[in-house]
Amino acid sequence: MAQRLRALEAREAYLRFAARAGRLGLWELDLDTLELTSSEVCRENFGRAPDEPLSYAQVLAAVHPDDAARMQAAVDHTIATGEEYAIDYRVVFPDGRIRWVNVRAQRWTDAQGRPIRMAGTSHDITEQVIVERRIQAMLQLDDSFRLLEDPADMAYEASRLLGEALDVGRAGYGDIDAGTRTLHIARDWTAPGIRSAQGPHHLPDYGSFVEDLLRGHIVVIADTATHESTAPHPEPMAAVQTRALVNLPLIEGGRLVAMLFINHPVPRVWTPPELAFIRAVAHRTRMAVQRRLAERQLRALADTLESKVEARTRELMATEEALRQAQKMEAVGQLTGGIAHDFNNLLAGIIASLDLLRLRAGQQRYDELGRYIDTAHRSAKRAAALTHRLLAFSRRQTLAPRVVDLNQLVLGMHELVQRTVGPGIDVVFGATPGLWAVRADAGQIENSLLNLCINARDAMPHGGTLRILAANHHLDGARPQACGVRAGDYVALAVADTGAGMPAEVAARAFEPFFTTKPIGQGTGLGLSMVYGFARQSGGSASIASAEGEGTTITLWLPRHDGPVPADGAAPGEEAPPPPLVPGAPPAGARGAAPCILVVDDEPAVRAMVADALREHGYEVVEAADGPAALEALRADGPLDLLLTDVGLPGGMNGRQVADAGRVLRPGLPVLFITGYAEQAVIGERDLEPGMGVLTKPFDLGALAARVASALVGARA
Repeated sequence: MAQRLRALEAREAYLRFAARAGRLGLWELDLDTLELTSSEVCRENFGRAPDEPLSYAQVLAAVHPDDAARMQAAVDHTIATGEEYAIDYRVVFPDGRIRWVNVRAQRWTDAQGRPIRMAGTSHDITEQVIVERRIQAMLQLDDSFRLLEDPADMAYEASRLLGEALDVGRAGYGDIDAGTRTLHIARDWTAPGIRSAQGPHHLPDYGSFVEDLLRGHIVVIADTATHESTAPHPEPMAAVQTRALVNLPLIEGGRLVAMLFINHPVPRVWTPPELAFIRAVAHRTRMAVQRRLAERQLRALADTLESKVEARTRELMATEEALRQAQKMEAVGQLTGGIAHDFNNLLAGIIASLDLLRLRAGQQRYDELGRYIDTAHRSAKRAAALTHRLLAFSRRQTLAPRVVDLNQLVLGMHELVQRTVGPGIDVVFGATPGLWAVRADAGQIENSLLNLCINARDAMPHGGTLRILAANHHLDGARPQACGVRAGDYVALAVADTGAGMPAEVAARAFEPFFTTKPIGQGTGLGLSMVYGFARQSGGSASIASAEGEGTTITLWLPRHDGPVPADGAAPGEEAPPPPLVPGAPPAGARGAAPCILVVDDEPAVRAMVADALREHGYEVVEAADGPAALEALRADGPLDLLLTDVGLPGGMNGRQVADAGRVLRPGLPVLFITGYAEQAVIGERDLEPGMGVLTKPFDLGALAARVASALVGARA
């Protein structure tokens, strides 16, 4: 028995040693008497000396007031259920210090199951809690830094975290003027009851520690009243309520520029973990501030670069615009020179013919007059054709758009194209099933196609193959820009030859007016520019694909017509072109008499010529020189069977406005516009209404009489 008791005592001694080594306090509580038995470490965990007794009442009194209810509830739960007791709570030492303990215990019962005692361990976990909380504080600091933009706000947030985590009186950052050794505090964090230290502070007034700061050394003082560097200066320290401090210098470029300060109103021993925490927060804050400053500089640099890029872009755009203007002026000069050359030749023929006509008439050599009249007439017709091509280039020619099936149009031109290019060239037409319809001037499509075929023929002097194909294309991505159109659906009419092809510099200028590579006298340089102008006026464009030795393909891109396609080829609401009429006796007017026509033109010569020609054909004519005069005639009581008006008129009204007003005054009045070109601002964005037509200047008298007669006949139909 004695041996067993010795063994048991030895085991208990070993357990007590192990508990002391692991800083575990052992305790046992009698639940009937509430008598507490505790080990030395347990008494130390509750702020008592190892030889000082510790009662259960003292334990309850030592528990932090905020944790007491939670601790008692855990004890009651263990006694009632027998579940293990495990809880962390704060203990207030007699000297006011607060420590954290972890307490674990089990419940024992007697033979009847009645709880009779609890026994367990206590463990001081203060350092563990501090480390965990400081890690959490650092994470929260990082989160705060991500939300803050101002470095001053970031410094204050770090000061607040240090002050609350270390439970000190004051914390903050201040800038240092090393020359005057002055600390400037703009903002600091303070605990309740502690005054702010904002403002300038002459550091030597507080002690000699400023020399350590200048050398980059941290200053740690547990009690300013006894430390050799601050003891001689009690009044300044008392004024800022400081008895313990930590000053961490911030060095940049070898110079002291700022300081992180921690002040406490009572003496305090700063532990190594606390100093490590201060250094970690200071380092983290410095990195975050430097990063934010770098981001600011980067943003400023980006803004500066963006401003410079915008300025350079504006300069580039201005330069490009100047270049375009120079190219435009060069093209205008080239165009003017070409026009002057061609018109001088034509005018020379007309003037010479008229001079000879007057001379021969004076000599009464009447048999020769017809030859000079024919010569002048041919020259005038050639001038009209040249003007028509120029209008096509400038996209101001008068068009008569209608719905067109390009398959039918191309196949219908097979014989004409073959005769034009000659037997040495094989012409291949490709019909595309399901080809979309387009809405354009069919005559101009035919003219453009014939023009392209003639160019292809000239590119193949020794024969070859000419391919004509119309196909559907949906253009998106980069293709519309490459083709010179907007994204969407188009019908491409392509003319491809197997000729010599063009160098890149020639292809780039092929659509310019009067640009030609043909010998003098064999080309005007207006053919392709006319094709391009027509395509652009029709809402599309034209493109060239060519390379030397590989032939050339020129493509007309015409927008798809999405509306219904009538069987007769005319778009809904659009009149089909009238059949040509042979001039003769005029149709009867509204009351059986000769029709009366209101002629409106501001050019006296044109107005007189038109009026005389109409009277020659038996019509009655009323003349007006501008819009207001035309309105007076329209308001008059006399009969009017047709309004024949120029588009561009003085007096504040154009021809379309006169026509619209005339139809209000005289509903259903037929209108025939005469114009050199169809200005969109004058004709308007609307299509011509039924009973309206356009006659393009210049015109011969036969064409005038035919269109007038057609308009009058159509009005009575």
